[in-house]
Amino acid sequence: MQVNSLGLTEAQPENNVQRIVLEMLAVTLSRDARARAVQLPAWNEALGLPRPWDQQWALRMQQVLAYETDLLEYEDIFDGSRVVEAKVSELIEGARAEIDRVAEMGGAVAAVENGYMKGELVSALAERRRRIESGEDVVVGVNKFDTTEPSPLQAEGAAAIETGGPAGEAAAVEAITQWRANRDQAEVDAALDALRDAAKTDANLMDTSIACAKAGVTTGEWAGALRGIFGEFRAPTGVSAAVASGEAATEIGEVRARVKAAGEELGERLRMLVGKPGLDGHSNGAEQVAVRARDVGFEVIYQGIRLTPSEIVAAAVQEGVHVVGLSVLSGSHLEVVPAVVDGLRAAGADDVPVVVGGIIPEGDATALRDKGVAAVFTPKDFRLTEMMDAIVTLVREAHGL
Repeated sequence: MQVNSLGLTEAQPENNVQRIVLEMLAVTLSRDARARAVQLPAWNEALGLPRPWDQQWALRMQQVLAYETDLLEYEDIFDGSRVVEAKVSELIEGARAEIDRVAEMGGAVAAVENGYMKGELVSALAERRRRIESGEDVVVGVNKFDTTEPSPLQAEGAAAIETGGPAGEAAAVEAITQWRANRDQAEVDAALDALRDAAKTDANLMDTSIACAKAGVTTGEWAGALRGIFGEFRAPTGVSAAVASGEAATEIGEVRARVKAAGEELGERLRMLVGKPGLDGHSNGAEQVAVRARDVGFEVIYQGIRLTPSEIVAAAVQEGVHVVGLSVLSGSHLEVVPAVVDGLRAAGADDVPVVVGGIIPEGDATALRDKGVAAVFTPKDFRLTEMMDAIVTLVREAHGL
């Protein structure tokens, strides 16, 4: 069981320790429903990549629970609880209703392809964000109790997270280069040809994939061969399904008026491209930004995850967008973001401001601004409507309005 890190905060990140412990208890207290294995996030994952010490701390939480308490010695402590039984019944009823809905659509595959499943996920998170922004849901240290003493855990600044560098990238490139140099290229080519031939039939691809692995075919080469036969599946993003309501809608109306006014002055509707460059598959942030941009009146172009910088640049130029928003949660922002900025300049679209959101340390944010990024947003900037307002200002400034 991977304990969810969605609730971790950049503001007062020391509070994440108790959040992690509480979520660990949620999946361990009940013996009959206990997770057989638990993976906990680190306290500082909303700041950057955790260091080995941070990861050790997360491991120690599990070890203290396992070895310093007697929880594991008891039968299920919730047996006979009317409160828990009622909650379980409620969950079962809701789950069966959801299963029936999916079955009526033709099953899980159909519900994925028609966008229902992704739409429900995006809508649920959009509603949660609305409640947080309105203060209906309290997040300690974010929208309530947000004053704080200086944290000794962050006294080291950038040293409080794991940082990579060119040396690590160079070592990885050298390793793959050596791997390819030491293998039998003829055997590799034959294995890939066999994989492609099998992919054109109804044959099970496991045997040919194993043969590729034994020949030394890399994951990228294997995927590229299959992509050449099947093409690339772009899943529904779910963005069109979410709607704003409640208190958030009032603030949205004010920013929507600014978006409309800027569009009228430019003679066209404002367009925003939301891009996820690199291998980062964490799409929640990008989807919520895309939903809010759409709700304030932008025409939004969002093609999903794992795009190359060149694909993002091509889409931005083709669509004639007024702003590009990039979401990066993988730590690769110093590589992929400048590639997009430079690509836009090379394509003659240097008047299109680029904004970035993600897990970006302040030092890296400064470096990105120096390279031409117009604004950097991090998890502490949780009020998305205010973010949209700032983006409208950037667009107006870019066009001299």
